[in-house]
Order: sequence, then structure tokens, then C-alpha cells
Amino acid sequence: MTEHRSIEHMSDTLKKYSIKEVFYTLQGEGLYAGRPAVFCRFSGCNFWTGLEKDRKNAICHFCDTDFKGINGKNGGKFDSDSLGDLINSIWPMGKAHKFVVCTGGEPLLQLDKKLIDAFHALGFEIAVETNGSVLAPEGIDWLTVSPKDAGYFKQRSGNELKLVFPQKSLTPGMFDQLPFEHFFLQPMDGPELASNTKAALRYCLENPPWKLSLQTHKILGIE
Repeated sequence: MTEHRSIEHMSDTLKKYSIKEVFYTLQGEGLYAGRPAVFCRFSGCNFWTGLEKDRKNAICHFCDTDFKGINGKNGGKFDSDSLGDLINSIWPMGKAHKFVVCTGGEPLLQLDKKLIDAFHALGFEIAVETNGSVLAPEGIDWLTVSPKDAGYFKQRSGNELKLVFPQKSLTPGMFDQLPFEHFFLQPMDGPELASNTKAALRYCLENPPWKLSLQTHKILGIE
């Protein structure tokens, strides 16, 4: 039994997280839009390979994020301590209200209790943005769920539900009775952004408690 525990501990210690990029910016979406945050973008997703040749047949074919590989700003493979140290070094020195946003890709394919504990030990509040296909571990301070496929929708509660709008197979009415504190419609980016924004605005006005979420980081021209 002792040897078994030792092997498990060694495996846990050696675990590496694949990170596309880490950077300091303002949160652009949802309730915390405008809040300073360190963004930790995990590599990989279960809804799209990240390769353009696979986009057409992907579950999430409208993704606007480069999450493939570990070659972004401050990207690489990290254990929990080294990733925590990196994120802590990027936060303004001596400033409180530490906030890290774990995003992707799909961060819950990698984020676990060990990393959550490492971030908390450094004083960070942890937000996660997930597609809802993986159940979230305990300890996350702010959970944003952005469903892309009803068949893979497992995480049915959280702090905010953010639905990219419109989607052919998903409608707001499928979600607004679920136990979330906030409900946001975010206009789908692309050539139809203007009309999608008008449609989302109209839906929110006609259907409280839905609120409009704009990608303010794109409007401001920041990361």
C-alpha cells in the first residue's frame, strides 16, 4: 500500500500542464468585463482540433481562438508550482485582488485540484471558462459555462451561462431555468456580427434575465 501511494504521489508531482499562452489583460466578456486578469489559456479542446481543415466538421466550428500547441506568449509545459509562479510574476507586484482566468480550448481537460490549490496558495481568485462538457472540480471561484452542443452538456450549474448567439441547435430557452446566477447572450463573431448583435440585443430586451455580453477586448483592440 505504501509503495502504491508513493507511485501515485510521484505521478501527481510530475504532471505537466500544456499551456498555449499566459498574458495580463482585462477580462473582455461576461459579468467581470473590464476586470484586470491574468489569462491562462490551456492547449487543446475536445470540440475542435484547432486545425482549419477540421473546422467544418467540428462540434464548435465557429471558434475564434488559437489554442493549438504551446507556442504562444509564455506558453509551454508546466507543473503546478512553476505555472503558479509564472502567473504570479505577471500580476502587478504588490497589488491585491489577484484574478486568473483559466480558458482554452477547454481548460477542464487539464485543470485539477492540485493546480487550483497552487493558484489559491498564491492568493488568486480563479475563474474558468468551459464549454460544459466536463464536470468542474471543486474550488473554482467563478465558473462560466458556454455550451456548444446539447449532447455534451454536463456542467449544468455555475455562476454564469454565456451562450454564443445565434446557434442553430441551441436556443436560450433551453438553459434559462438552470441554476446559474447570470445569463448572457454573446453575439457570434464573423461576417454577420452586426445582425447577430441586433438579434441578441432584441432577445435580451424581450426576455429578462438574459443580458448582453460583448467581446469588449476586440472592441478595445487588446488581447
